[in-house]
Amino acid sequence: MIRIISLSYLILFLCSCNATKTVTPTKSITQVAIQKPNAPKNIILLIGDGMGMGQISAGTYMNDNTSALERFPIVGLHKPHCSDSLITDSAAAATSFASGIKTYYNAIGVDTDSLPVPTILEEAESKSMVTGLVATSTIVHATPAAFYAHNKSRRNYEEIAVDLVDSGVDYFVGGGNKFFTRRESDERNLAYELKEKGYAIGNYLSDFTQFFETNKERKKIGFLTADKDPLPQLQGRDYLENSSLRGIEFLDGLSSENGFFLMIEGSQIDWGGHANNPEYIVSEFIEFSNLIHKVLDWAENDGNTLVVVTADHETGGFTIQPGSEMGNLKTAFTSKKHSGDFIPVFAYGPGSELFSGLYENTAIYHKMRKALDWK
Repeated sequence: MIRIISLSYLILFLCSCNATKTVTPTKSITQVAIQKPNAPKNIILLIGDGMGMGQISAGTYMNDNTSALERFPIVGLHKPHCSDSLITDSAAAATSFASGIKTYYNAIGVDTDSLPVPTILEEAESKSMVTGLVATSTIVHATPAAFYAHNKSRRNYEEIAVDLVDSGVDYFVGGGNKFFTRRESDERNLAYELKEKGYAIGNYLSDFTQFFETNKERKKIGFLTADKDPLPQLQGRDYLENSSLRGIEFLDGLSSENGFFLMIEGSQIDWGGHANNPEYIVSEFIEFSNLIHKVLDWAENDGNTLVVVTADHETGGFTIQPGSEMGNLKTAFTSKKHSGDFIPVFAYGPGSELFSGLYENTAIYHKMRKALDWK
């Protein structure tokens, strides 16, 4: 009994001593200032057309089990369906990326009533950012077109070419010269009209290096790489990496404090899927992956650039079959058309944390705007 009383007095004594000390109260979470992540100055959006998980997996396994996509700290998934079909096309999907809406199959930069909607590229220009587009398709093809054009049908290539002339895009590279210089609907020479607007316009194969060496005035630049569709990589097309990296340097030099927005499309991963040709798919994916490595190197050095990589949809229902080995795959396709699979999204840089999770493809537009802190 005596021991219990003594222990009680000891506890009371220690408590009374501690009560005389000044104790700094711990701040609650609501009292602590939460630092807002820095907004990126630039955005580089890379779209691997038709690049689903089968294409990524096969391209990786056929490339010593590695790809640039492994360097991204943030990975998400998007739902690619369009407004009138569970299976989307590139036009409706790219419109979702560019404008944040679901629209109908074949629509370019218009809503379900065929009314024009603003694109993130147009918004960037309104905020004095400089802009660019690079594609291994024609520059009037569905994906690049959705960022600058407004048309009820992706097939209206000559009308879409006129929208490019009026767009104000600072840098573009892609095929489709015939839609600018040998038009069937009118006698306009849009290449000449672009020159009248201050563009340096040239043929990529003959003029690219010269233009960058002599373009001291920093005027706008456009390169048309082929009369219509560029060749596959397997047949000698090699401009994607060089034109993209030089384009980044060019836009960065133009952008001053306002930054740039650049969309780059590896267009022909999709065409390999439509052809049910695994070698075509893998070669296009590896080229795209090699470019992504270089873009990430640039972004890491820059420190102010958000890099987002995704696809509009998967093409071919491409899969890896039993009996496959590393570097020696047995593959199969379920169709020669697009599939409805969810599509991966990879993000690096300021604002990249916004791209984790599972969401509609329209969210990519809204996440880019949120990263840029646009109201």
